[in-house]
Amino acid sequence: MATIRRARESDLEQVREIFLASYGEAYAYPQFYDVDMLKRMVFSEHTILLVAVDETTDRVLGTASMVFDVGGYTDLIGEFGRLAVHPDARHRGIGHQLMAARIECVKDRIHVGLVEPRASHPFSQKIAIKHGFAPVGFLPMKLLLKRRESVTLVVRYFQDALTLRRNNPRVVPEVHRLAGAALGSIGLPVDAIVDEQSAPYPPGADFQLEELTTPDYAALLRLERGRIRHREIFGPMALHYGLFKLKARHSNYLLAREGSQVVGAVGFIIDKVEKAVRIFELVSTSDEPIRLLLAELLRRSRETWGIEYMDVDVSAHAPRMQRTLLELGFLPAAYIPAMVFHDVERLDVVKMVRILVPWDLGHLVLVPEIKPLAELVIRQFKSRDVLPRIAQATAAMPLFAGLNAEQANRLAAACTVDRFPAGARIFHEGQRADKVYLLLEGRISIRVGETEKSVGSVHAGECLGEVSLLLSGSRSATAVARTDVEAAVLTHEVLNELIRLRPDIGLIIYRNLAAGISHKLRRSDLRRVD
Repeated sequence: MATIRRARESDLEQVREIFLASYGEAYAYPQFYDVDMLKRMVFSEHTILLVAVDETTDRVLGTASMVFDVGGYTDLIGEFGRLAVHPDARHRGIGHQLMAARIECVKDRIHVGLVEPRASHPFSQKIAIKHGFAPVGFLPMKLLLKRRESVTLVVRYFQDALTLRRNNPRVVPEVHRLAGAALGSIGLPVDAIVDEQSAPYPPGADFQLEELTTPDYAALLRLERGRIRHREIFGPMALHYGLFKLKARHSNYLLAREGSQVVGAVGFIIDKVEKAVRIFELVSTSDEPIRLLLAELLRRSRETWGIEYMDVDVSAHAPRMQRTLLELGFLPAAYIPAMVFHDVERLDVVKMVRILVPWDLGHLVLVPEIKPLAELVIRQFKSRDVLPRIAQATAAMPLFAGLNAEQANRLAAACTVDRFPAGARIFHEGQRADKVYLLLEGRISIRVGETEKSVGSVHAGECLGEVSLLLSGSRSATAVARTDVEAAVLTHEVLNELIRLRPDIGLIIYRNLAAGISHKLRRSDLRRVD
């Protein structure tokens, strides 16, 4: 058996050894390898460091931490940090003991507890799920170890956190499915309202952009005080915490000036070890500087600082900010209900992520409770790069003739992308018909009967299975990839939901579908007459 207690100064060398044994030299959190940094955790009021000690030998077998300053000081958010058990002591239930002890330590101190289990190791995922945490997101390629690794995001609520939640958040369509999955995971009603109308922030005027210097602090503080009630972005810092604390956290602001006057600013933290940027605040006197500030921060991150990963927590009640970030290449990766305080309520937050290096998830091992939500996020990230191609392809397809650019982009966002090698069967005769394929690349052979006699083919730029939108049932033929095939896939379920929200798109699709079927019937009648 192991005894769980607060870490002592005499334990810290063994804690360091546990992390070295568990993760090797390349670890995303080097403070766990530094005894002096560990000592600060022991004596800090913002962290708890626990150890599991063998009752017989007094050897430290495992360790786990808790961090309280991941949100604003009034947000009552705690992050259940790294939990590590020495390889020699695994499979003895020590991880579960450490998690239970952490919960007992903090249950009266926080409203929201977050854990980020690694996506390549199911044990930490299982521990979190067993102790009442629910999946709300998947953060692709967040950690920088020997290579970039993904983490899952799970949450547990304490005290009256959920009773203080503001209902009916307004989210853009690209966020809505993730919001529904996260709310359902927690057991809350899916009350998020889809906002189809909110426009992104405008490109902005010709402002002068520069980083914050000490003389700018007072002017920016006055600006922030006037905008604090309209926060759309949240994070662990804010300007009014003080310039000294900002510098201590390696935080900075990018300012927008109009002449000598500061008219806007975006706050961010650069993590040089992880090659990551976290956006934590944005204030502005008007709409005009907002997009320009975000776009410039993205440019500097990519071109100047060598950043590989960016994230930002956006209010689920701020669809304009969500839309702006989407247009800048950020995608929703997590939806955390009741995460932050604002006035007297707790607001839902959308965590949006921008990856600036080639997509490579590596090996994932996801437990069943987490896998569906993670796959939802992964599909959206995989589809991102081909969305413009899907939108362009639909313009040439008779089924979508008449869609304007906005409608085509909205339809493209509802699609996923599948790839099939030459010779692969895309669907079989008699199989349930519940998908439409928009062929982007390649050629598909259509075959019927037991002998699979070829009766036609589908080429890039054409649709496959569109008749199933009217005649639900089973497939009347088999489709086989003649070459390597890339196709946008639109399920009936997703299309029906899109049409419910956007009847204007549905009217065009079904009008074209009816016209196409009518044309085929007339040709068939003419053949009979001949």
